[in-house]
Formats: sequence, C-alpha cells, structure tokens
Amino acid sequence: MRVFEDLVLSSLPAEDEALRPEIRALIADTISQLPTDVRARSWQGFDAAFSRKLGRAGFVGLSLPKEYGGAGRGPFTRFVIVEELLSAGAPVAGHWIADRQSGPLILHFGTEEQRQFYLPRIASGEALFCIGMSEPGSGSDLASVRTRAEPQDDSGWLLNGQKIWTTNALHSDYMIALVRTSGSSTDRQQGLSQVIVDLKLPGVSVRPIVDLTGDAHFAEVFFEDVRLAPDALVGEEGQGWRQVTAELAFERSGPERIYSSVVLLDAWTRHVEEQARKDEATVRLLGGLTARLAVLREMSLAVTARLAAGESPVVEASLMKDLGTSFEQDVPELVGDDLASHPDEPIAAELHRALLYVTQIAPSFSLRGGTREILRGIIARGLGLR
Repeated sequence: MRVFEDLVLSSLPAEDEALRPEIRALIADTISQLPTDVRARSWQGFDAAFSRKLGRAGFVGLSLPKEYGGAGRGPFTRFVIVEELLSAGAPVAGHWIADRQSGPLILHFGTEEQRQFYLPRIASGEALFCIGMSEPGSGSDLASVRTRAEPQDDSGWLLNGQKIWTTNALHSDYMIALVRTSGSSTDRQQGLSQVIVDLKLPGVSVRPIVDLTGDAHFAEVFFEDVRLAPDALVGEEGQGWRQVTAELAFERSGPERIYSSVVLLDAWTRHVEEQARKDEATVRLLGGLTARLAVLREMSLAVTARLAAGESPVVEASLMKDLGTSFEQDVPELVGDDLASHPDEPIAAELHRALLYVTQIAPSFSLRGGTREILRGIIARGLGLR
C-alpha cells in the first residue's frame, strides 16, 4: 500500500542527538520545581519568558535559514527539541505555533519583506502567533470559511468575520487567518487566501473561552472593518487552501501528536515502580503502552524524514495524527482504570491531579489540528477510496 511504502524507517542524525544535553539543562533550570500536574499542561503551558529564553539559546526557529535569524537546520533538529520539551512537560504554548507552522509558512510562501520582518522575531521568541482557521458552524470544515477580506483597490484589505477555538489568541501578537477573498462559501476551496493580522489593530476583539479545566487557552476572535495593509497577504490570492494543507502537514506529523499524555504516563510508571508491582497485568499494560509509543515515534520520524526531503506528506501526517492522538487519549483512561483497580495503594496528590487534568483535556486531542473524521477522509482520499 503506497502510504506505508512511503514511510521508511529513519534515524536522528548524530548532530541533532548531540543537542539533548544542552536543551535538557535549560529545561531543568526552568521547570525542576514544577509539580507533575503543572508539567502535564505542557501543550497549554504559556510562559513568554521561557519562550524568549529558548529563543536566545537558539532553540526556536531551528529550521529557519540563518539569514532570517534561524539556525539553518532541518526538521530532525526540531524533532529532538520538541521531544525533550514535551517529555519534560516544559511550557511550550508561547512560541509553539510560530515555531511549528507560522515560520515555515512565511518562509515558503511569504514575500522577502515578510521573511525579513517576521522570521527573526519568531526565532528570538519575541513574535507570538496564533492560527485562525475554525469558524462558528464550520468546525474543521475549513472549506466553508466565511470570514472575508475584501480588496480595497491599492490600499489593502477590509476584514470582517469571526474565528473560534483559536489557541492562545489572548496572548498572541499576530494571527495567520484563512479567509475568503473571492467567491462564496459554496465555492468550497476556491477563493481562499491567508492573511497576517496584527491583533492590536482597531476592529479586532478577542474573547476567552474557559474550558472545563478552568484554562482559557481557546478564544473567539472578532473582526469588524479591520483594515489590513496590502502586504498582509501571504502567498498567492486564492491559493489559501493549498497553502493550509501544506501547513497542516507540519502540525499533524510531529512528536507533539504522541507526547501529550507522556508526563502522566511517566508519573504512573514511577508510581508502579514505587509500589514494586510486577504482576502480569501491570507488566502487560506498561509494555503495551511503551510498545505503542515506540512504534508511533518511529512513524513520526519517518514522516519527519519526508519533510526533511522537502516533501508534503499530507496523507502520512494525517495517519500519524489519528493514531497518535488515539494513543494520547488511551493513556489517561488506562492509567485511571489501573489506579482504580488498586484501591489500597496510596496515590501521590500530584499524580492524582495530573490524571484528572489529562482525563478532562484528552477529548480535545483528536479535535485540535483536524478532527478524526476529517483526517480519515484525507486518508481515504489518499488511498483512492473516495
């Protein structure tokens, strides 16, 4: 089957593996005092000072060219850094989207002026980005986008509409929004473009969405007669759909799609060790989770190799995210069942709080970055089944 033939086992280059001691020292210096349940919020952990610290150390924008403030390295380098950050539970939300998606998007599709302005700021951890894709009533059906940027002769664009479920819009400096610049929502993928929106512009308002955990990393963003400069457009007008699908390959394929529950898994493993549990059921559960994680990591490395080769493995990245988020969602359920089946064991308060948090947030794992149904549609189309 083609999609599997394209996923060839790969390994991390030695020069990228060599980065681990330095990034581990920086992470330890920052989070060594954080309890398990706080580290379990790694994806949602917003710490702009930590992001700037990573930027000053050269760990943000690693794959960007040196002339734009990056390190001129490849996707494998970022794989190592992300793996270390998430495994430790470091707060990554501040620079996460800019580093993973906005920077590469501007590099590949932006103008030279956009590259020179935004990319050095991204690499230093100073420019924080969010992504405006989902809209009320459309969910992951991005082709039904209704937010519209009307061309204003030679004076730029007039933006009106609303985005929702926008991660960290409250704390971001810029949004890269998918908007309609021609036609109507019935035209589906036609007439869509991407624009950079300075979130401090008049007419932009951001409203937080508080979730069940008490966090508010999602937001609604409203645009009312927002005037964008002519250079707000990224890439070609009307090519937004093609650009977004390429951008989502960066989002869906990385180790972030398998490590969302790993702090909990690690804490539960330490608990089992402290209880000296070596019964068959425990060994089978721990071995099974470890084996799944190992296979997913190999798959993620294989997709990273495709990205490193300059390809856009949309189908393979979708497969990776579907399987990865299923694993991430299974971890809190299986850990919770295990702890409940051993009522006589004392459970550390931090482990208990981490379990409650990950259990509450786990349903979102298969929503963010494309729902399971959307991903499976992409996979089916890639296999010629629809």
